[in-house]
Amino acid sequence: MKILVCISHVPDTTSKINFTEGDSKFDSNGVQFVINPYDEFALTRAMWFKEKQGATVTVVNVGNATTEPTLRKALAIGADDAIRVNTDATDGFYTAKQLAEVVKNGGFDLVLAGKESIDYNGGMVPSMLAAILDYNFVNACVGLEVDGETATIQREIDGGKKTLTANLPLIIGGQKGLVEEKDLRIPNMRGIMMARKKPLTVVEAVDFDATTASASFEKPAQKGACKMVDADNLDELISLLHNEAKVI
Repeated sequence: MKILVCISHVPDTTSKINFTEGDSKFDSNGVQFVINPYDEFALTRAMWFKEKQGATVTVVNVGNATTEPTLRKALAIGADDAIRVNTDATDGFYTAKQLAEVVKNGGFDLVLAGKESIDYNGGMVPSMLAAILDYNFVNACVGLEVDGETATIQREIDGGKKTLTANLPLIIGGQKGLVEEKDLRIPNMRGIMMARKKPLTVVEAVDFDATTASASFEKPAQKGACKMVDADNLDELISLLHNEAKVI
């Protein structure tokens, strides 16, 4: 079984985010980048298939050369090889079109991706990729087993989980629960050394114009000051809620 894991290169959640050029462009200076957490769940599940069923695991990213350290980390975790599509991921549809070419050229049976990336939270790429390729697709996946050409999938729904089956080729939008957090892997020294020798192939983007562009970014409004009220002073609390907060 040939597995492709889509890897997004995203800012660490502890990074301070700023914008430049009139708030129209993300400022990456001083920002630490990591593997998208949802993709990390997918990669860990792919490693299980590699170890238990002999699958081969390729990781792919759409991005410029600055994303290669993130791909190398995925290789250090245990992926066999990596592909970088040499273009900026300008929007979800553009990214899906680039990934579709990789899937078609590589003949992959199973494509694992996070349900969304934590930077733009668009949640579009896995479903768009499936639509372009006309592959089976399951989103919000929290469980996955593969037996031959048939996959058994659990997906999260309101109030519980739903179990279904689908034939390969298949695209999965994974999330927390696809593997347990305790099973996520940290590259060890041996893995890091081996990753340096594993192939990282750079391919050029297919000719396709992005359909959207970012006009501007805006940070959330700062939280207002917190005013403390003595627990015994109910009249002051009511006055503040009525006259300042205007919620009663």
